[in-house]
Amino acid sequence: MKKTPFIVLLIITFLAEAVLGIILTGKMKLSGQDTVMVNECVKSIEANFGNEEKYNRSLKYVLIDKDGEVLFKTGDGLSESINEAIKKGDLILDVDVNETAGLHVLIHNENAEKIEGYKNRMLLSVIAIALIQLALVFSYFLYLKKTVTDPFKKMSTFASRVAEGNLDLPLDLDKGHIFGAFTESFDLMRSELKKAREAEKKANDDKKETIAKLSHDIKTPIASIKSTSEIGYEITKEERTKEFFNLINIKSDQITNLADNLFHSSINDIAEIDVNPSQQESSEVDKLIRNADYLGKCGDFNLPQCSVFIDKLRLQQAFDNVFMNSYKYAGTDIKVSAYIDDEYLILDIVDEGPGVKPEELPLLKEKYKRGSNSAEKEGAGLGLYLTDYFLSRMNGKLELKNTEPGFCAKFYIRRI
Repeated sequence: MKKTPFIVLLIITFLAEAVLGIILTGKMKLSGQDTVMVNECVKSIEANFGNEEKYNRSLKYVLIDKDGEVLFKTGDGLSESINEAIKKGDLILDVDVNETAGLHVLIHNENAEKIEGYKNRMLLSVIAIALIQLALVFSYFLYLKKTVTDPFKKMSTFASRVAEGNLDLPLDLDKGHIFGAFTESFDLMRSELKKAREAEKKANDDKKETIAKLSHDIKTPIASIKSTSEIGYEITKEERTKEFFNLINIKSDQITNLADNLFHSSINDIAEIDVNPSQQESSEVDKLIRNADYLGKCGDFNLPQCSVFIDKLRLQQAFDNVFMNSYKYAGTDIKVSAYIDDEYLILDIVDEGPGVKPEELPLLKEKYKRGSNSAEKEGAGLGLYLTDYFLSRMNGKLELKNTEPGFCAKFYIRRI
């Protein structure tokens, strides 16, 4: 029901109430007593006094004597005394009878009953119209609540949610109320804001991930440069050349520190690093291992021929992390062995270093956790954390354990 029909109905009910009052007021015309009938009643009493059967009964009246005693009445509920008759506005007439003096006839005034009847009918009509008006007003209130108040509250709540950053809950689309034309635009705004925020977040994460990757990957060639310069420093005999090699070492350390700072600041804000594995041959894994072992510590090894599910970029980072840790904390030869077990190609990368304390093994795959043997070594405590993260995203896993002697990083690489 629309606004206009409600107003029209209210106006109609008010007009009906006014018209009903006019009609009932018009009908409330009080009529006087019929003089002819009154005279006939009085004459019939005078002519037939004592013979009640012959009295005229066309009117309602009561016959009383001079002492107020009721001699005759045409019905109940009539005035039976002069005082009562005066109060009710009854007509009081003397009856002239020779034998008896002081008789009075009290002719009932019917106007009071008519007035009471009109009052009752008007009261009932007014109550009925008032109830109709009340129902219409209440219906209009519900209509306004449904089409104006409730939608406005929903839009206000929706705007508050959007302002707070909650862009996931859509606004219910309902074009049946006064704000219906705006709800679709509001929800479209929410959807576009959500897309913009997601795009911004992805761009920031991509930027941070790129910085983290580059800063982490820079450390590998820098370590190689530093190792080469240290060897050059030891074997050269010329002091001028030694100074150059020493300068290279100092600058390598500076670059490493800067890369660590970049890596720390970016990795802290990265919620998730993309890993996109695909089907590759195990020969690709062989290449990745040899790329990570830039000092040539692992010697010869053979990988079984099979298809694996890997992201070459992320697996290269994983191998880089493990070999860098072995160079840093063990400094020994590294043995690589591989075999197939059910769903995995398993690689054991084992050095001959001191290993770590047994109670520290479960912590090494957590972010920023390092073994007690790393106190004087550079590092962020993220290498094995990222290695485990990358392998898990490739449906594989990483296991760490101590050997006799040394430390083993076991790679479980999913086969296809």
